[in-house]
Amino acid sequence: MTKHEMREAILEAKANKAMTWEGIAERLGCSPVFVCSTCLGEHSMTQDQANELAELLGLSKAVAATLTEAPTKALQGEDLMNDPLIYRFKEINLVYGETLKYLIQEKFGDGIMSAIDFTMDIERIEDPDGDRVQVTMSGKFLPYKRW
Repeated sequence: MTKHEMREAILEAKANKAMTWEGIAERLGCSPVFVCSTCLGEHSMTQDQANELAELLGLSKAVAATLTEAPTKALQGEDLMNDPLIYRFKEINLVYGETLKYLIQEKFGDGIMSAIDFTMDIERIEDPDGDRVQVTMSGKFLPYKRW
């Protein structure tokens, strides 16, 4: 089974069972961001997590096995950038990217934020002027090696 076939099977089962990523993640004891990203083919799970997810959604052992495989990341590529919600994040980086770079380097030095040792949370913040999306990212700082 390919990651794409796995993804489609999971999305169909999730819809048929009317489950949320939050609900699935709670059952697995994981972050909803991690679970969703894994189910979309961007990460891998332990065998126990994969078996539990497959059982929860009524999916095959082939799906569970594919969930444990190391993925090739970002296969959606530029096509994904056409989605208006995704494009806003690209726009945020175009407008604030250099600012992020300067401020992070001012606080930490010459290096980068890890996207491997990384967590992300998404929250809905109620606001009388319109609810707000709060995205919190936390990545380990990795200084550039000097040699």
